[in-house]
Amino acid sequence: MKIIIVDDHPLVRQGLNAVISTENDMVVAGEASNAEEAIELIRSLQPDMALIDLRLADSSGLDVIKKCKEMVPQCKYVVLTSSVNKEDFRNADQIGVDGYILKEAFPEELISAMRLIHRGRKYYDPLAIEFMMKNQSNDTINQLTSRELDVLLTLSEGLSNKEIAKKLIITEFTVKKHISQILAKLELADRTQAALYARDHGLCNSR
Repeated sequence: MKIIIVDDHPLVRQGLNAVISTENDMVVAGEASNAEEAIELIRSLQPDMALIDLRLADSSGLDVIKKCKEMVPQCKYVVLTSSVNKEDFRNADQIGVDGYILKEAFPEELISAMRLIHRGRKYYDPLAIEFMMKNQSNDTINQLTSRELDVLLTLSEGLSNKEIAKKLIITEFTVKKHISQILAKLELADRTQAALYARDHGLCNSR
């Protein structure tokens, strides 16, 4: 497998080169430190795979991939990054990258992912997915109003509607209305699921 490394940090390139060079079926055919070098290198060497930093000093790695995919479509393009930003991941996915790997990955994880991608599979770093799912969950909680969060917390304490109304100094009708809103926003079936949701997301200890 012929590989190109694109990163504006020499230490990163050296580290990747050292890891890849230990594998008998992989060879680093070239390195580039900026977008112009990367495009020329990929065009001329026609590698099997290009590992490209998401943020180069002079350009976006995604812009490099978009240009190179038109010239060398058979190459597998893999984003290497420290970003777990949902927008970065979405943009990379939209242009059709073959892999999204965090620089925090262990060497054996990187090599294993590269082999999977070379065989035609997509690979998204599990740690990046975990971060994004966690953020998505927090986004869902943020849809609740302050009062709805108060009610959700009392549900986790196992209180009845009457007890919630008394504790929060609101009517039982208002409690029912808040619970209905909570279930709809969190896409939960009943108050038991809401109580478990609050506990699973650490709300019991946060307020």
